[in-house]
Amino acid sequence: MMRVQVTDERRAGLIEAIQAFYADRFGDQLGDLKAGLILDFFVERLGPPIYNQAIHDAHDFISEKLIDLDGEFYEPDEER
Repeated sequence: MMRVQVTDERRAGLIEAIQAFYADRFGDQLGDLKAGLILDFFVERLGPPIYNQAIHDAHDFISEKLIDLDGEFYEPDEER
């Protein structure tokens, strides 16, 4: 099972967007089934690499912030 999934509400909106794009660019109507199949294709093909890139970017961002943690927030304590 693929981790990248689209909610029913988002799927409906994306299908509408695909249909509007197709009508605008090609001057033709695209039915729900065809638009859904196009959406499925792109989610299957583009979803995983985009998801993986987002995870990689988030990892790099968090790692950078953790390295900076001591420099940004460290308070030296005085021994008494």
